[in-house]
Amino acid sequence: MSRILVVGASGTVGSELSRLLAAQGETVVKATSRKPGAADQVQLDLVSRAGLKAAFDGIDRAFFLAPPGHADQEALLAPLIDEAKARGLKKVVLMTAMGANADENAPMRKAERRLEASGLAYNIIRPNWFMQNFNTFWLHGIQTAGQIFLPVGAAKGSFIDARDIALVAARLLTSEALANRDFDLTGPRALDHAEVAAILTRATGKTIVFTDITPEAMLQGLQGAGLPRDYAEFLVLILGYFKAGYAERTTDAVLQVTGQPPRTIEQYAQDYRASWV
Repeated sequence: MSRILVVGASGTVGSELSRLLAAQGETVVKATSRKPGAADQVQLDLVSRAGLKAAFDGIDRAFFLAPPGHADQEALLAPLIDEAKARGLKKVVLMTAMGANADENAPMRKAERRLEASGLAYNIIRPNWFMQNFNTFWLHGIQTAGQIFLPVGAAKGSFIDARDIALVAARLLTSEALANRDFDLTGPRALDHAEVAAILTRATGKTIVFTDITPEAMLQGLQGAGLPRDYAEFLVLILGYFKAGYAERTTDAVLQVTGQPPRTIEQYAQDYRASWV
């Protein structure tokens, strides 16, 4: 068994990944930017790099991601990758996002390239948009107005359940069979947001609709919610890519890595029904 550092352990993917690894008998060290509140936590501030070296003490393998709210993901991920290299970790799994490798100058792609050149055994996973966005980031509009407000028109996305992302990460962290490969992770089919709204309506019995808004309105809303302007602009930019059709592609990567098909949006809606009712 290994001692595995999970960065982002309190997040949507990281929390489920930590649970899966612990259930397999692995020793999980959960990185937190706050003062640790449990024996399995270690303080690590990716912005200031405080606690960086201590977080890697005794670590064999690691899962990295850049936390939301920061547009320059490379600045946060590079020190993690460099420390992993210095410690000679047996395996690193890096989560970026589908499409991150489309632009060699993008911060996420630079982080991917840094890991690829590190000499470490690695995997890179690039998930598409999370299904769980509908019960987190887009939840306010659904709860208060029964609407999903996004500037994406009728474009489709092959949304993926974060639980499947975590399952993929857990398999890759604990196996060498697929080392040094990257995987674009998607759900089983592509849907537009009106179709998603209809599925949520059927699951909840509450009328939920999709409303297309302008990028400017989205930017204003994100900033009004307290997001830094550069990160809000980054989100609007990638939503523009969604509208352009770049999120529609599907892959069989979840099945290939885990041996089981990805969850459907209907299953997600039933499992998270309490979020919207």
